[in-house]
Amino acid sequence: SLLEEKPLKQYQSYSCKNMNIKDLISECTAYDFKLMLEEKKPKSWLKSVSAFANGLGGSLFFGIDDNGSVRGVDDVQHVCEVISSKIRDYMDPMPEVEMIPHRTDEGLEVMQLKVNVGCYTPYYYVGDGQRVAFVRVGEESVPATAEQMVRLVLKGSNKTFDSIVTDYKSEDDTFIILAKEFKKRTGQNWDKKYLLSFGLVTGNGYLTNAGALFTDDSPMWQSRLYCTRWDGKDKSDAINDAEFSGNVILLLRESMNFVKSNTRKGWEKLPNGRKNKPEYAERAVLEAMVNHFIHRDYTVMGGEVHLDIYDDRLTVTSPGGMYNGQLIQNLDITNVSSERRNPILANVMAQLDYMEKRGSGLTRICNETKALDGYKEELKPEFKSTPTQFQTIIFASSDTSNVGDYDGDTSEIKLTERQQNIVHLISKTPSISAKKMSETLSVSSRTVERDLSTLQKKGVLKREGKDNAGVWIVLI
Repeated sequence: SLLEEKPLKQYQSYSCKNMNIKDLISECTAYDFKLMLEEKKPKSWLKSVSAFANGLGGSLFFGIDDNGSVRGVDDVQHVCEVISSKIRDYMDPMPEVEMIPHRTDEGLEVMQLKVNVGCYTPYYYVGDGQRVAFVRVGEESVPATAEQMVRLVLKGSNKTFDSIVTDYKSEDDTFIILAKEFKKRTGQNWDKKYLLSFGLVTGNGYLTNAGALFTDDSPMWQSRLYCTRWDGKDKSDAINDAEFSGNVILLLRESMNFVKSNTRKGWEKLPNGRKNKPEYAERAVLEAMVNHFIHRDYTVMGGEVHLDIYDDRLTVTSPGGMYNGQLIQNLDITNVSSERRNPILANVMAQLDYMEKRGSGLTRICNETKALDGYKEELKPEFKSTPTQFQTIIFASSDTSNVGDYDGDTSEIKLTERQQNIVHLISKTPSISAKKMSETLSVSSRTVERDLSTLQKKGVLKREGKDNAGVWIVLI
């Protein structure tokens, strides 16, 4: 701690500068005003010390009232000594702080207690029979929740959620979906040694949390996706909805299939055919979904990724704000650094060529949307965050007026890629079972059964004969 390394007299050199305290305060991103130092109630201000050290840092100014008016302190030397003593007695571990006296032009003295970002979180207030870690929420310092404590402990131990070793043995799980996806997207054969080099399993054969997210039957029940197509521009009546859980690659596939099934495709007549003009740039939507799956906070056990489609926009919302605690709406996204909450998960997605190893996914979402026909500046994607969630908003192209069936090409308009593959499999083998289709397409039997039901409702398929001896009939 700087308190231990520097005696007070070294800090007093700051006080010779007649600084404008109001200008100084206006430059602080996080601060608290204290009219006086409460010696007998140290928790009243040490909770802010804890919150600043556990977050982005900040400053307490002693000698300023709640309205921001400078009142000054009577004995800055005494204030400094008491602050030093109380931090030593009531904080664990001791945060790195600086005490900076300031003198206004009117001769009033203010003590600034600057708290640096902590590396050994969580920082606790210990006193009154309590041991509490605080976090900053707006202008308040409040006790950390159980989920926030998990994140603070991980940060303090220099670990991430996806690197934590589980009790699951890799020999009890399979990675067929991951292997097929790797082959499909990279053209290279999958090697089992990649599990170790990617950080999905440990040397002694246990899955990490990242590994558990990529197993065929993922046990990570908080890895879920809720999809809803709403009727209109707000959450009123749902036209279609679906819920998925498990393997993160399957969640990504299901999200894209849901978007394709529940958005329109415009088209422009050309002399020799037509030109598709979709509502959304597929690559922009894919980038958004990938970002939300890899950057979401998996420590939130009751949270999931939400995909909501309205008449005029598509939104993706996931648990966990910006990893560094900032608010994305206050930043220039072209200069946002890529800080990854789940680096192992992000690396595997990069190896699968779902994302670039460098650069910002937010910028790519904007660039892909901008390249869409019918783009206007008001359609620029928006990004919003709070300390507990992140949201991406992609607006629909305004040029999708010519929508509907196209002669002889209803499959492109109405069916997802997976549903088209199911129709193709049935065309080749009418007696094929749902189980066989699920194995061939690397999806769950439940997903295939849901698609078969949809295809029957759309008049694409019908079933003839008994369940065990029946066959599928393709109607288009």
